Amino acid sequence: MASNATAADVPAGTEAEDEPVDEESAQKTALRQLEHAADHLELDPNVVERLKHPAHVHEVNVPIERDDGSLEVYTGYRVQHDSVRGPFKGGLRYHPEVTREECIGLSMWMTWKCAVMDIPFGGAKGGIIVDPKDLSEAETERLTRRFTEEIRDAIGPNKDIPAPDMGTDPQTMSWLMDAYSMQQGETIPGVVTGKPPVVGGSEGREEAPGRSVAIVTREACDYYDQPLEETTVAVQGFGSVGANAARLLDEWGATVVAISDVNGAAYDPDGIPVQEIPSHDEEPEAVTEYANAHADQIITNEKLLQLDVDVLIPAAIGNVITEANADDVRASLVVEGANGPTTSAADAILTERGIPVIPDILANAGGVTVSYFEWLQDINRRSWSLERVNSELEAEMEAAWNAVQREVDDRGVTWRDATYIVALDRIGRAHEARGLWP
Repeated sequence: MASNATAADVPAGTEAEDEPVDEESAQKTALRQLEHAADHLELDPNVVERLKHPAHVHEVNVPIERDDGSLEVYTGYRVQHDSVRGPFKGGLRYHPEVTREECIGLSMWMTWKCAVMDIPFGGAKGGIIVDPKDLSEAETERLTRRFTEEIRDAIGPNKDIPAPDMGTDPQTMSWLMDAYSMQQGETIPGVVTGKPPVVGGSEGREEAPGRSVAIVTREACDYYDQPLEETTVAVQGFGSVGANAARLLDEWGATVVAISDVNGAAYDPDGIPVQEIPSHDEEPEAVTEYANAHADQIITNEKLLQLDVDVLIPAAIGNVITEANADDVRASLVVEGANGPTTSAADAILTERGIPVIPDILANAGGVTVSYFEWLQDINRRSWSLERVNSELEAEMEAAWNAVQREVDDRGVTWRDATYIVALDRIGRAHEARGLWP
């Protein structure tokens, strides 16, 4: 299964960041996956109907004063999908394309993700329609603090716990926590996760999604009798998730032959020194600079998806493997690092071609898992060492993998179906046990 391609074999083409032709909304995808998984379970149809609808959709207008003295009003959302197993949990993103429907779909994915990891949280998602690059740091802080005030009654350590997402980071969570705490009159670090450790954050939180992608890739390779030492890997997106996954897999003996950032990709069949190249978060142009320094190794993001490798990890953005390019994927295994990188149409094509796809809600669940650890540390006012965090994450990921693998083996379904079956079974049984409030 090793790659025999060279950089010359993959000429330039359209980059993966171009809008895909069969892009579908997160809400549509989440509903489709819910109904598909429900078909495999003897679940009360009333429970399934409940899960099609979020519990709450909060929409707020957020006025802030810009640095030049002008006033601007931004629209923000906080969607809370399901809390039958515990408080709502999910990211908060600042992005110009945030929509109500996107937040609903992503909140549903968070419900499934928490359930497949057997974490006592439900799903939520939020966002503000804004390009964070257009804001100064002071404006971003004012926006965060005012948004926190607008949704203050909807969040809390036992109600709804935001976390970083696209366009937000640990500093954003620090401002949110401080704004909430000041209004409550006491320091409440458990209201958010993804904070810096100095104010109650957890060691290993930023690296956790990439670490879990690497763990799941390792387990999948073992399942398919593919030794890591003989495994070639292509990683689209060398940000926090992709870089951490690539570095860990490299450390474990795999050969990472391709990496990319938003500007393009680098390919070397002999392996790329991923330990030496800064991630996109650390140095935005590092991958491009590396590729430019090795002129024969420059390819595009689109061509990275078509490399003949053992493992392909799309870890950049959603909807990059589509109906238009799924037939061109030559990897033996796809592990989803990003949220929703494979459309439903593409998923069906890959399944028909016999290419296993390990879904995002399992592969990148390290983020919410370590967020749960952070929440526990905040509530108990006792921090964990990085070694303990990584050890606990390893155990949780292996337990989730084993639960999903049993469904794959027992039912003969895809990894995606098996993952949703595990999640929906746990959520459904919880709803049936609690019943419906009159």
